[in-house]
Amino acid sequence: MEDSNIVRRLLMTYRNELGLILAIVVVLLFTAAVNDAYRTRTEYNAKEILRQTSLLGVFALGSAVVIIAGGIDLSSGAVIAFSGATCALVMQVLAPATERGGPDTSDLALPILAAGIAAALAVGILVGTLHAWLITAISLPPFVATLASLVGLRSLARVLNPVVTGWLGDQKMKVNIDDPDFIWLGSDWRVPLVIFLMTGLAIWVLLGYTVVGRHWYAMGGNEQAARLSGIRTDRLKWLAYVLSAVTASMAGVLYTAEVSAADPQTQGMGYELKAIAAAVVGGCSLQGGVGAISGVMLGVLFLRVVIDSVAKVVGSGSDDYEGMIVGFLVVLAVAFNALRAHGTARRQFFPDALGWVTIPILAALLGVVVAATSGRTAGITAVVVALAVLFSCKIWEDRRFP
Repeated sequence: MEDSNIVRRLLMTYRNELGLILAIVVVLLFTAAVNDAYRTRTEYNAKEILRQTSLLGVFALGSAVVIIAGGIDLSSGAVIAFSGATCALVMQVLAPATERGGPDTSDLALPILAAGIAAALAVGILVGTLHAWLITAISLPPFVATLASLVGLRSLARVLNPVVTGWLGDQKMKVNIDDPDFIWLGSDWRVPLVIFLMTGLAIWVLLGYTVVGRHWYAMGGNEQAARLSGIRTDRLKWLAYVLSAVTASMAGVLYTAEVSAADPQTQGMGYELKAIAAAVVGGCSLQGGVGAISGVMLGVLFLRVVIDSVAKVVGSGSDDYEGMIVGFLVVLAVAFNALRAHGTARRQFFPDALGWVTIPILAALLGVVVAATSGRTAGITAVVVALAVLFSCKIWEDRRFP
């Protein structure tokens, strides 16, 4: 009897993680059944999924800490672009000159590589400090403070790249670094994986076994109560936002190494949504105070497996569906977390006139997606079926909640 109670408690404690593991297995099996790549190139696909998961996971962990602490960070993608540009520009400035006078980045000395990486991490500390100051001293909402960085940092990188490279004799927006040791950081799947696992372990210990972690959870659950109990919330916010920005800077270095270039026009574009999506899918509540690093890491893996599955199944043009899928998963995860927290006993999904208007909208969206992927006939069928099911739910709810 006692053993069964222990098992039940473990299942309840880790139900989100177990659900994600099951979902990952289902997606992998479905993709393997539909596409031969998982069976014929198993090792290559496994390494690529782990590499891409690790690149995304490094900065998703930092975003998760901010969310647990009751904030939000929309600047991850812009910090990736700006820190990557900073890293590449510092390396170019310190690189030896070629015979024509330009920088030679084909064989950089270790101190130059270290200086570029250190400069990128310093950018993370400065950006995180700026966010904390705007939020605590200026009293800006976290959404507004980090949204300003989302817009401004990428623009600043686009200004700096041609200016600095112009000083070096060859004005460019895209800054190339050809050193093989630097490229190895992003191209070898083991390097991002080790960094991801070590970062996850460090943050897991910080959240679960330190006073700082307990205070983050308390602040995310009720900031006013945490402040009244003597917790220094301003310092905790500084640490959370610095950690988020530094992990984004780490990812910026890895992404720059992956393609051997810093291109602020495209690098990290929209990645802040992926980070938030991974955290929410992993069980973090956007209201703060709830979340576990183990769930976030599995959420990152699930998100990456789904994106890879779409690429394998759809083939050409799969990138067009990526944003739609990520957005759908965010909505689904938030809705699931809300239902799990509050239950469904007295919840009406299609209340009053709003429900009658929402049902055709949902059916139309489903029809458009199905028609785009499977043809017009399938899209019309999907609309009809969705309307029938949702209107039936509406009628049942109206009878249940008179």
